[in-house]
Amino acid sequence: MKKWLALLMALVMAFGQGIVLAEEAEEPAYDHLVVGNTTAFSGNFSTQMWGNNTTDLDVKELLFGYNLVEWEHEQGLFNVDPTVVSGILVYDDNEGNRTYSLVLQDDLYFTDGSRITAWDYAFTVLLSVAPEIAAIGGNTNGYESLLGMEAYKKGEAQTLAGLRVTSDTMISFTVAAEYRPYFYELGLLRCYALPISVIAPGCQVKDDGQGVYIDNTAGTFTAESLQKTMLDPETGYLSHPGVTSGPYKMISYDGQVAEFEINEYYKGNSRGVKPTIQYLTYKTVENETMVADLLAGELGLINKAVNSESIMQGIGGVGTGEVLMGNYARIGYSFISYNCEKAAVSSKAVRQAIAYCLDKSTLVSDYVGNFGLRVDGYYGIGQWMYQMLTGAIEPPMEEPAENASRQEKQDYEDALLAWEELTMENIPVYGLDLEAAVKLLEEDGWTLNREGGAFDPAKDDVRCAQINGEIVPLDLQLIYPEGNTIADSLQTTFVDNLAQVGIKVAMAPVPMTELLEQYYRQVPRECDMMYLATNFDEVFDPTLNFVAPDGDFVGSNYQAINDEKLYELAKDMRMTEPGDVLTYCQKWVAFQEYWAEVLPTIPVYSNAYFDFYTNTLQNYLIGSNATWSQAIVEAYLSDPAEMEENELLEDEEFELEDGEEIFEDW
Repeated sequence: MKKWLALLMALVMAFGQGIVLAEEAEEPAYDHLVVGNTTAFSGNFSTQMWGNNTTDLDVKELLFGYNLVEWEHEQGLFNVDPTVVSGILVYDDNEGNRTYSLVLQDDLYFTDGSRITAWDYAFTVLLSVAPEIAAIGGNTNGYESLLGMEAYKKGEAQTLAGLRVTSDTMISFTVAAEYRPYFYELGLLRCYALPISVIAPGCQVKDDGQGVYIDNTAGTFTAESLQKTMLDPETGYLSHPGVTSGPYKMISYDGQVAEFEINEYYKGNSRGVKPTIQYLTYKTVENETMVADLLAGELGLINKAVNSESIMQGIGGVGTGEVLMGNYARIGYSFISYNCEKAAVSSKAVRQAIAYCLDKSTLVSDYVGNFGLRVDGYYGIGQWMYQMLTGAIEPPMEEPAENASRQEKQDYEDALLAWEELTMENIPVYGLDLEAAVKLLEEDGWTLNREGGAFDPAKDDVRCAQINGEIVPLDLQLIYPEGNTIADSLQTTFVDNLAQVGIKVAMAPVPMTELLEQYYRQVPRECDMMYLATNFDEVFDPTLNFVAPDGDFVGSNYQAINDEKLYELAKDMRMTEPGDVLTYCQKWVAFQEYWAEVLPTIPVYSNAYFDFYTNTLQNYLIGSNATWSQAIVEAYLSDPAEMEENELLEDEEFELEDGEEIFEDW
């Protein structure tokens, strides 16, 4: 393993003089921080039901606090948030259903001063699964694990049996037996409060003893009404949530810039810490100019820099002493997504052949340089599973004591051997191999030209095959985010190679919001492939992503792929006893091996994120938090701290293998 810190120190020495500071910098304002990210807003701030990207998620973290449970990065598990939950009782019934009864704190408030109660958390769940939301384009696949959810969503039950509210501070979630065991079981309780008074004014959540339901006597919980209260572009709660619960509240949002100020009703995060930076501005920035803007004082923080040239510029700023830096491994990946409902890419052989035409190593080097690694599966280098399999973190094993039994010692030795045997080496890898691509295409029947005659590479532009009585050409379209600088490299490392095997691909830039609408299948899709990136959820449960229940593609199945074995492997992975890390990782590897064979997407790279920020921003511990919007709560602005030269880069370390090379930021 190569120490990332050593590389960065060398780069600082080489590039430290590459950027000149503005001659006259204004006095820093210690009550206001301007944050920049290259990913444009899509405006989906209050919920993920209409999809979102990393920028939207960061805004959601600023605006919505008091989640019932939170992900503990250092421990790698979920815990209840003591700021929100004062007590928890867990019990199983005779059928194997497990109920979590939570006692809530009584001092939680929305930004308008109204009290947050258990009824508000119940409303969040009911809204998330409502057919009225599905009718206006929302994805209602959440909370599938709750007892009675299927009957409730189908309209066969008027109440949701698996969710009970018995007082303002008492709420119970019942996980159905068929969903157990579940490796991330406590993560199934993730929920933050949404205000019914804003989204469905006049309506109430009730529980008459059989489960919660929405009393729609007021008539405002309808698709027509929710279209207005949720999706209105100027006032809808999706993009302009005025009553929220997080450390900050939104002042304004115009599509390019969002303004925030401290929420005076916020009682603190799970450690009881409240924010101190009074105002935040969050804006879309450009790779080419953002570091210069940081050095000129126009930005205070650059979040999630990915482009290698921008990172080098930022490192140069670190060398001046005016800029600090944090880097952290991404839990996601970039990829070329197939729209498998399209006839041309519905075949596994075609998807594999296309993958053989990508010069992945060169593409990764061109775009992220030494700051990322090529990936060959459905994972990111920041995920704990990948880090455990590659030796970056140790498996959770304790050597038995001297007086341990013979069986305990043998179990320990068996587990050690199992970990040693666990490998990612059997995950299929698609290196650049045009001959292999041609062979796959010919074996799959792509031997015709547009007229139905034999394909001649000397004179025909694309291969064709007869599918359901029609001649289908491999004349494809790939869309990518507008403004993304990876297009030139995609042309030379991918599109030109495809032309050599008889596949024609036209590339087209598309605004990010439109690309996400197509990716999430909210509008008809005309293209065959998309280039984008995503970050994985802490609860890694891809069952909904790769299955089509009853023959109907669900909203989360973004690649529109129907493969029963892929679904069963994902389900088997999630149905691991909590704490059984070895078994989970074994199942994770089995899933990855088959996923890479079926190939719903072409995985490209995973990378290190870099945050660059002014030396007036103190205690910004991005490596210990999931997002900048969590880290900013405990950070503060002040005069630059006295730092020795050799301390400049010791905030975070990141390691890469020697010799190795959303929606989302780029």
